[in-house]
Amino acid sequence: MVAVDPGDFGAAASAGIAALVGPLGADVITLDRDAAAPPEAEVLVTMPTDRASLTRTLSPGIRWVHALAAGVDGFPFDLVGECTLTCSRGASAGAIAEFVLAAMLSFEKDLPAQWLHEPPARWNFARLGGLAGRTLGLVGLGAIGTETARRALAFDMAVSAVRRTGAPSPVAGVTITRDLPTLLAGSDHVVVAAPATPATRHLLDRRAFDAVKPGAHLVNVSRGSLVDQEALIAALDDGRVAMASLDVVDPEPLPAGHPLYAHSRVHLSAHVSWSSPETGRRTLELFADNFRRYRAGEVLRGVVDVDAGY
Repeated sequence: MVAVDPGDFGAAASAGIAALVGPLGADVITLDRDAAAPPEAEVLVTMPTDRASLTRTLSPGIRWVHALAAGVDGFPFDLVGECTLTCSRGASAGAIAEFVLAAMLSFEKDLPAQWLHEPPARWNFARLGGLAGRTLGLVGLGAIGTETARRALAFDMAVSAVRRTGAPSPVAGVTITRDLPTLLAGSDHVVVAAPATPATRHLLDRRAFDAVKPGAHLVNVSRGSLVDQEALIAALDDGRVAMASLDVVDPEPLPAGHPLYAHSRVHLSAHVSWSSPETGRRTLELFADNFRRYRAGEVLRGVVDVDAGY
C-alpha cells in the first residue's frame, strides 16, 4: 500500500499517483493532514516536513519514504531510520534551467527597463548585451546545472562548472574548474545550483565575492543559505556584482522591509523557478518509475544520502 500525505501539492497529486501506480497493483490512500499511515502501508509519499508531522505520519510498516520535492534540506533524516529515502531530484530541472536563461537574458537585454510606457528620449538606440561569447559559471553540476549548461551552450556561451566530486561533465563542452575562486574570477554569469548542506552554507561569502569578476551577474536557484546575503549586498553596493537574480533567499519568506526587496540591483522572485506544467507531470512520473523499480527489486532513482544531506 502507498500512503500519500500530499501537503501543498493537494488532492491532485494523490489522484495522479493513484492513476499511475494503480495499474501496477498499488493500493493508494490519501492521508488526512498529519494522520499516521496505516500499518499495512509500505510506502509513504510526502513533502519535506517538520519533525512533529513526520513523527505522526510514519508507521512501523513503512519501508520507503519518497519526498515529492527535489530539495530535502531540513528533512528530519534521523526519523527515517532504516527506511530508504528518495526525492524528486531532477523533476524541475528543465523548468529551473529555463528560468535561469530568462534571468540571464533579462540582465543582458536590460529588461524590463526597455519596455516603454511613454515616448523615449531617443528611438532606435540602446546599449544591450548578449549571451553569445559570455562565460557561465555553474556552482554545482547536478540535474539543474546540467540542464542549464545544455541551454547555455545553445546560446553560444562558454560554460564552466565547479562540483564537489570533480567528476567529468555529463555535457560535452563544459569545462570543470578546479576551485570556486577560479570559477568566479572568469564568469560573467554565476549560477548557484548546488544542494544546501552544512558544508555549503554561505559558500558564497565575502571572500568569494572578492574573487568575483567585476560586473558579474549572480543567479541563485538553489537555496538562500548558500549565499551570505550581507556579503552579497555589500558586493552589490560597491558594484562588483552588477545584478543578483534571486529566486531563493534566507529566510523564506523574507520579512517585510528587508533590504533585498528595494535594492536597485536585485531581481527577486518568490521561489517559483520550478513552476511549469512539465514539473508536476515529471514529479509524478518519477515516483511511478521508482514504484515499478521498488516492486521489481531494482535500484531506486533519487536516493538521498542522509549523511551528505542530499
